[in-house]
Parts: sequence; C-alpha cells; structure tokens
Amino acid sequence: GPSNLAIMSLAMSAGRRSALTFALGVVSGSFFWALLASLGLSALLATYSECLVAIKIAGGVYLLWLGFKSARSALAPAALPAGDARQNEPLKRLYLRGLLLHLTNPKAILVWMSIVSLAMSPTGGAHTAPVVLGCMAIGVSVFSSYALLFSTASARRVYLAIRRWLDGSLAIMFGIAGFKLLTSKS
Repeated sequence: GPSNLAIMSLAMSAGRRSALTFALGVVSGSFFWALLASLGLSALLATYSECLVAIKIAGGVYLLWLGFKSARSALAPAALPAGDARQNEPLKRLYLRGLLLHLTNPKAILVWMSIVSLAMSPTGGAHTAPVVLGCMAIGVSVFSSYALLFSTASARRVYLAIRRWLDGSLAIMFGIAGFKLLTSKS
C-alpha cells in the first residue's frame, strides 16, 4: 500500500534514520486505528458514516499530493546527490508525515475493524488485546524491515540509477490510488 511504498522510497532517497522515523509515524497511525477499532469504531462509523467519507476525501487528496510530489521528483533532471536535502528533514516532520499518511488511509480503518471483529468470540467475549498486539508487532517488524532493507548502500545505488523511473511509477500509483479513493462510491 501507500505506506509501504513511501517507506521504501524514503529509505532509498533519504536514508535509514528518515525512513525509520516515518515508519514510526505509520505504526502510530496503525495503533490509533487499532485502538479505535477495539473501542467500537464500527458502531461510531455506522452512526456517523460521513466520518468515513471525510477520511476518504482527506486520504484521496493526500495521495494525489504524494503523486504530485513524486511526479515533480521524477521530472527533475539531475540525480539526487548523496547528501540529499530530504536527509535533513526534521524528524518530527517525517514522523507526522507517516502518521498523516496512515490516519488518512481508509483501508487501514477497515482492516483494523476486520481484525478486531475476527478476534471477537462467538460467545460474546473479546480477545482483541493479544490479536491487536500481535498485529502491531508484525507491523513494526514489516515497516522497520522495509526501512532497514531499502536504506542499504546497494539499495540506494539502485535507487539513484532508477530514481526517475521509480518516482514516476510512484506518481502514477499514488495518483491512481488517490483518484480511486475520491471516486469510490462506498
């Protein structure tokens, strides 16, 4: 999804520290949705469905913005230098970008509601804590692994060689995802 692609791209372009910070923001957003799902978010969304619509609109616009930024990067003529300015982006801003990306991802909301509903016992008891904690551990592992793997020297060399093609592909994928999100009926 968009979070995975953004972490990979950031790891290759700006390095490990930036990507891990961004991934922490994504994980925090995921934990937020997990917590709300555990507390009955589905009942709230059933009552106030316009909340999900607002999140879809915000997410679609944000994905289009990411697509625009990726397209602008793809059209930049020179390869990024080893000391790319994105490496110096404040960690707080990177964290907030990761958080915002995941908070505006309606798919994340629906996935967490599904996970929590699967953890509910047919007899009415809830066993959500172990399931949520297990899923969060998997999320931390996966997002951190992407940040670590794609920030290696060899991955960054490959990125510099294919930067324009990769950023162009990201622009298309973010654009399509944003457009689909904004035009979906449900």
